[in-house]
Amino acid sequence: MISSKTSNRICLCSPQQTARITRIVVSSRPVYLTGLGYPVSLRLSSAVSQSSSEHTRSFSSTRAAHLKDFFPVKETAYIRKTPPAWPHHGYTEEEMLAVVPQHRKPGSLSDWLAWKLVRLCRWGTDIATGIKPEQQVDKSNPTTAVAAQKPLTEAQWLVRFIFLESIAGVPGMVAGMLRHLESLRRLKRDNGWIETLLEESYNERMHLLTFMKMCEPGWFMKTMILGAQGVFFNAMFLSYLISPRITHRFVGYLEEEAVHTYTRCIREIEQGDLPKWSDPNFQIPDLAVTYWKMPEGKRTMRDLILYIRADEAVHRGVNHTLSNLNHKEDPNPFVSDYKCDADHQRPNPALKPTGFERSEVIG
Repeated sequence: MISSKTSNRICLCSPQQTARITRIVVSSRPVYLTGLGYPVSLRLSSAVSQSSSEHTRSFSSTRAAHLKDFFPVKETAYIRKTPPAWPHHGYTEEEMLAVVPQHRKPGSLSDWLAWKLVRLCRWGTDIATGIKPEQQVDKSNPTTAVAAQKPLTEAQWLVRFIFLESIAGVPGMVAGMLRHLESLRRLKRDNGWIETLLEESYNERMHLLTFMKMCEPGWFMKTMILGAQGVFFNAMFLSYLISPRITHRFVGYLEEEAVHTYTRCIREIEQGDLPKWSDPNFQIPDLAVTYWKMPEGKRTMRDLILYIRADEAVHRGVNHTLSNLNHKEDPNPFVSDYKCDADHQRPNPALKPTGFERSEVIG
């Protein structure tokens, strides 16, 4: 269960109430998501008015005084600010708008297995986050179709985002850790893979921290995350020891699902199906503005999702490409300097959704 805390995040009041806003109150009522069998309550900070003829709408049992920032800025005597370990390189608007859902067709039995495992994970996530049948997209094109009979709500999207991003940062960390240990054992350089994998993990964690500024998980959601992370970490650990190639293909397919998820969210925002996030007065967290270096006038919820989707598109291309390489000998093409050849420059993974073949980046 999750709960939102800041007053400018999700407003669940009626237009008549909003027009008569006089003060900020925090209200609560359990919101039931299909498939959980347990109330996922949202502590949604709403601006609603109080009058003799209206009652406070209830969305959380937590009192306003107990709603605190999950990770407030730590004031110290000397340290002013801690910059990110991997500053974001940023995107142009054209680059972000060029991202589209796309699927790499399995070319081998191992690819097919990785794809089916991702489909199983998608099915479990849909159940865990309460996606109803009428909210499902075309099952014959699950990675590219974004239209559904009924849109998700803002609350459902936040549950989905937090659950997905809480485990999305696991594969890069596990792979980077194992490659680091292998480099120490073999007394050899890693050729740049570790840095890219750890940066990917860091980037996914920044996605999670951004959404955490918009809502607060309750104990049930935390339990779900704990269990999912425990299973996923050990599965990734064993999988990478057995076959790094299959693991990177699995993550590539997983990132295809992430691009699809955020593309659908953007579509629903643009169509006005998510009125709270379409509101021009909706403010995204300062954390996001700083990390992605978002310019003035481009700080809406749609803009935020565009940045996050572009990140996922990069991870999609990187992992599909790494799966095509020799993980023991080949250098990481995304951090390497290329020879003076106009036809062979450092590749942009976002431009190749299905990943680069080895012959294209290694030769």
